[in-house]
Amino acid sequence: MTLKIHIHDGTPPYEQVRAQISEQARSGALPVGYRLPTVRGLAESLGLAANTVAKAYRALEADGVIETRGRNGTFVAAAGSAAVREAAAAAQTYAERVRRLGLGEDEALEAARNALRAVYGQ
Repeated sequence: MTLKIHIHDGTPPYEQVRAQISEQARSGALPVGYRLPTVRGLAESLGLAANTVAKAYRALEADGVIETRGRNGTFVAAAGSAAVREAAAAAQTYAERVRRLGLGEDEALEAARNALRAVYGQ
């Protein structure tokens, strides 16, 4: 695992740690089950306060990117990101709602496509 903190970047160090670990987990550079350094160990190697790394780890755990297994350590989480699971749950809720509204599949898909285009600016 390779992390680089850019102090003059303007991005808070904890966010840099969070973003880099998240990206490395997503890309597969950090495989599922990879054991991350301890908070103190990573903080020392990066020249950061332990609370900074702990904040990044808490955010990563909330996002489902990593999981803490008590005294066994902190690991890259298994199978699918929290974002994908949350999107699937939202899609299920949407599907149930449009069915109750009496929309057909084509109308529901078009409404979803339009909403995505509006959000992504396409």
